[in-house]
Amino acid sequence: MRILCKAVVLACCIFLFAGCSPEVGSDAWCKKIKEKPKGDWTANEASDFTRHCILKLEKE
Repeated sequence: MRILCKAVVLACCIFLFAGCSPEVGSDAWCKKIKEKPKGDWTANEASDFTRHCILKLEKE
């Protein structure tokens, strides 16, 4: 029973932290990515940064 309780608490924490990241393309997200070292960017982050922060294309 204690293991099940710990698993539920852990799952809730994971979902809580996953919901805290800013939406891709938002001003907060652009600022967060600008502060991140460019060597640590993923290909998707670089593409999204170009699309939403530099070119300011509309979200799909």
